[in-house]
Amino acid sequence: MTKDSNPDLVGIIKERIREGGPISFRDFMELTLYHPEFGYYTSPGEKIGKEGDYYTSPHLTPIFGRLIGKQISEMARLLGVGELSIVEMGAGKGLLAADVLDFLKEEDKDFYGNVGYHIIELSNWLKTKQRDALNEHSVLWHKSLDDLTTGIKGVFISNELVDSFPVHLIIIKEGRLMEIFVDWAEGPCGVEGRFVETVKDPSTDALRDYFSELGVDLPDDYRTEVNLDALKWIERIGDILEKGFVITIDYGYLSDEIYQAYRSGGTLLCYHRHTASEDPLIRIGYQDITSHVNFSALINWGIKGGLGLTGITEQSHFLLNIGIEDYLNAIASESRDYRDYLKGILPVKNLFMPGMGETFKFLIQHKGMKMPSLKGFLSN
Repeated sequence: MTKDSNPDLVGIIKERIREGGPISFRDFMELTLYHPEFGYYTSPGEKIGKEGDYYTSPHLTPIFGRLIGKQISEMARLLGVGELSIVEMGAGKGLLAADVLDFLKEEDKDFYGNVGYHIIELSNWLKTKQRDALNEHSVLWHKSLDDLTTGIKGVFISNELVDSFPVHLIIIKEGRLMEIFVDWAEGPCGVEGRFVETVKDPSTDALRDYFSELGVDLPDDYRTEVNLDALKWIERIGDILEKGFVITIDYGYLSDEIYQAYRSGGTLLCYHRHTASEDPLIRIGYQDITSHVNFSALINWGIKGGLGLTGITEQSHFLLNIGIEDYLNAIASESRDYRDYLKGILPVKNLFMPGMGETFKFLIQHKGMKMPSLKGFLSN
């Protein structure tokens, strides 16, 4: 186990299990990803890009962030107030923030001069990377949403954040909802032990309530994830935001799609060196763990937090609506030759072609205003 894992983190989790028994997968995932010293996201080292484990859209092309900046600029006009805030959660290496602010500085100087950009970031290592990427802009950093004052007017934005929240794993057995926990199994003499799954009664009634509230009835042996942390997160944003928008960009589906029979094994995936696997109990601290976002849940619990649904659509539709074709035409006209054209066009096309363009969604919610009309949803 320790050969391909962080031995310190393995020891911490083993001790937790030894003291209190098996832990929920949610707690296991939180420790592996967010332990203050040894967690995957909080420890030093490249996670994103060629030298990391996965790519995100801002690493493919700055056009992604510029298009989001264009949408935020329209939002600012609709809000019609003076100073506004942009709050980004889980900003990675700061590329999206830099591209949004570069766009606003060039194309909407009045808004740029009145905007306060805030980043919520746990990792000191990533914070250093973000400072490097944003050294030409004024940005404030915070450890958590609780560091912000209530009554914010502006825009909350996240890109591939919610999929990385720790999730509970459940399975239906003889019509009953059961929860999957993580235990430690000692190996025979001379053989190293390993983490294993065990099924127990749910750790919280909120797991049953989740499916009841969404009107979802799962068959026997159906296994899936429940992201209770996402519900607390979206309700908390609703508490903090007085007037404005929430932009959530991530991969996932609405309930009627995410709980199809062919997903009876769930959507949990791990990423290490750009290779996907379905085993979260290995490479402890050294691999990413994610699950698809249930956007129906974010919409439903967002309403509980005072957030109305502005719209939800596939990333391809949103980017086409907001004007990605203008950038494609510019690449074509400015290319020196065909090779130069391909180099510029392929990363952009990846954003809206089948794959990223379909699986990734743009969910926008609003508060403190009548139903707004945004260019990103003009045609779905």
